[in-house]
Amino acid sequence: MHIPQLIKFTLVFTLMVILMGAYTRLSDAGLGCPDWPGCYGHLTVPNESHELAKVETHFPEHTIEPKKAWLEMIHRYIAGTLGLMVLVILIMCLKQREAPKKLPIFISALIIFQAALGMWTVTMKLMPIVVMSHLIGGFALFSLLFILYLRTKPLRIPGGDTYARKLAPLAAIGLVVLVVQIMLGGWTSSNYAALACTTLPICEGNWIDNLRFADAFSPFQGDHPSFEYGVLDYSTRMTIHITHRIWGVFTAVMLVWLAFKLLKAQSSTIRTSAYLLILMVIVQVALGISNVVMNLPLGIAVSHNGGAALLLLTMVFINYALWRKA
Repeated sequence: MHIPQLIKFTLVFTLMVILMGAYTRLSDAGLGCPDWPGCYGHLTVPNESHELAKVETHFPEHTIEPKKAWLEMIHRYIAGTLGLMVLVILIMCLKQREAPKKLPIFISALIIFQAALGMWTVTMKLMPIVVMSHLIGGFALFSLLFILYLRTKPLRIPGGDTYARKLAPLAAIGLVVLVVQIMLGGWTSSNYAALACTTLPICEGNWIDNLRFADAFSPFQGDHPSFEYGVLDYSTRMTIHITHRIWGVFTAVMLVWLAFKLLKAQSSTIRTSAYLLILMVIVQVALGISNVVMNLPLGIAVSHNGGAALLLLTMVFINYALWRKA
């Protein structure tokens, strides 16, 4: 298999890991196995009598929930497989003289750090700052693999399209705005604030007088036996939710404005990317609204995570195309 083909397959697999991670988190299965990397000291979820006896001895304060434990372990299995795939990509790139070297090395270092974050997610009992960092690390890995794929494929943006290239700074700002929105989404999810507001367009009640930004965005939330289901009070969670929602509106307007400007470009590749950007923004807004109206159904919530990842890739491509030397 050639490097571009392997990277393409790895990209699909990375999206699967992101979706499985979201499904595990939203199913409240992040602590399905209280240890790492195994599950109650085993490579699989224990179910034999002698295994259960060992669990009772070493984990007396825990009760095995097989469904949650298997969700957590399946996520670890596929994440581990992804790590092996990245290792193969690194080896192939190092062997081929014309292949990129620095980026595969950085990606490999990132996935090692991701494994550490996965361990800390469990050992620190779903501490929000660790959970959010793990989510952002997954999105960063997805984006960097996509850039590596683009670097191994011929991409031609006409150098004479001066109009499109003038939009590069605006596209970079749009990318930063989107990354902030994804981080806010991760912070909302890790603090179990997705259902803090159940009405549209903003929030029910006298929400303005209950905003608590200092508490809402402090990475330090005290010492707790577990952060599962959240430790913040309602006003603080509501502040997180509202911030994510309002910044989401700003992000949508910003990206659609960029897309309409890009539609005037001479390059058909850029125009196609602009149409895709508009479509992805519409889908993400619809999924976000559906989460509120339908009280966070699991399928839609997971799709919202996947949509964010694909929207990020769209913006990464646009920036790559506009900033890349002709």
